[in-house]
Amino acid sequence: MQNIWAIIVAAGKGSRLAQVTDTAKQFLLWKNAPLYWHSVRTFAQSPYLQGIILVLPATCLEEEKTKIARRLQREALTIPLLSCAGGEERSDSVRCGLNLLPPKVSHVLIHDAARPFASAALLANVCQALIHGAQAVIPGLPVSDTIKEIENGCVLKTLRRDRLVQVQTPQGFTRDLICQAHNQGKDLAVTDDASLVEALGVPVLTVAGEETNVKITRPSDLTLLNEDNGPKGYRLGQGYDVHRYGGSRPLILGGVPIATDLTVEAHSDGDVLLHAIMDALLGCAALGDIGDHFPDSDPRFAGISSSLLLNQVLTLLSQKKLLPLHLDATVIAQKPRIAPYKEQIRKNLCRLLALDSDAVNIKATTEEKLGFTGRLEGIKASCVVLCAQQAKNDEP
Repeated sequence: MQNIWAIIVAAGKGSRLAQVTDTAKQFLLWKNAPLYWHSVRTFAQSPYLQGIILVLPATCLEEEKTKIARRLQREALTIPLLSCAGGEERSDSVRCGLNLLPPKVSHVLIHDAARPFASAALLANVCQALIHGAQAVIPGLPVSDTIKEIENGCVLKTLRRDRLVQVQTPQGFTRDLICQAHNQGKDLAVTDDASLVEALGVPVLTVAGEETNVKITRPSDLTLLNEDNGPKGYRLGQGYDVHRYGGSRPLILGGVPIATDLTVEAHSDGDVLLHAIMDALLGCAALGDIGDHFPDSDPRFAGISSSLLLNQVLTLLSQKKLLPLHLDATVIAQKPRIAPYKEQIRKNLCRLLALDSDAVNIKATTEEKLGFTGRLEGIKASCVVLCAQQAKNDEP
């Protein structure tokens, strides 16, 4: 008879969310419980499982075990829950969990704690495949977009969509196989456990995944937690800034140097676009404007990069639990021509704000030789930003 345990990996750092929250994603709250606990609940309720191992960061293992003990006083589990410290990499953490498995365990499910929406039905599909003899099982979704393999920015070939799947967790394995795969594949650079099994030449079976089994990875994914976590709604911020031509600062827009003889007058680096964006972000947080935070009378900000100032503004937003979702900005100048730089500026703003490519829009226009921009006296920018108000993370 199969003795199936689950390893829930919750020891990661979540670096892609670091710009918007100082809370590791597995500890973010949803329905008043950290994300990892939702996986614990779902797995504990499965009739196929006999136990769970939770792998946590070594730095907070004892603190989290205390919180878990308090939570278990309110909602007892019907199967054993063990916990251990993870390692530096995900594969190290999985090995820590494998080493803690009781001797009689025959099969293992390995699941990422950042997928809190996995259903009991999905667990059943994976477990049923193991019970019927599969050595390795992974959930997968059909790929709807065209996928191309590239090298140095050029397309090598277009891959057949009917032969591609988007892989999820939990992934299921016989215990002996996954232990062997991890022991022999320590030096392999892989992104999931099944890849280590594939390296051994063992077939991996796929079962239907779930569209809702989303992994919380990017800042935009945090909106998935809003509805059930009591969001305060959305905030809209508007920004506007102007700089006079003729100063000593070279022209920079959105952190991108512009090849032109035109210069600007400014105390900082004079990036009019980032200044407008910062004002819009501060508007979302009702925190005044950049003059309040970075006055031109302060020598600390003389010539400073506006990208550094933007990081400080994003920190203020994070403290207010505000998450930027979308940005729409316009640069107004008679000269220079902004169009050749728009895509580079947009990509840099996506990087600075940790936003997806479809969440940043940059426009450029002239004022038909009217006004101070038309007379080549200066440049201006306007911006609108949408932010989501996140619920506060309280202790469980």
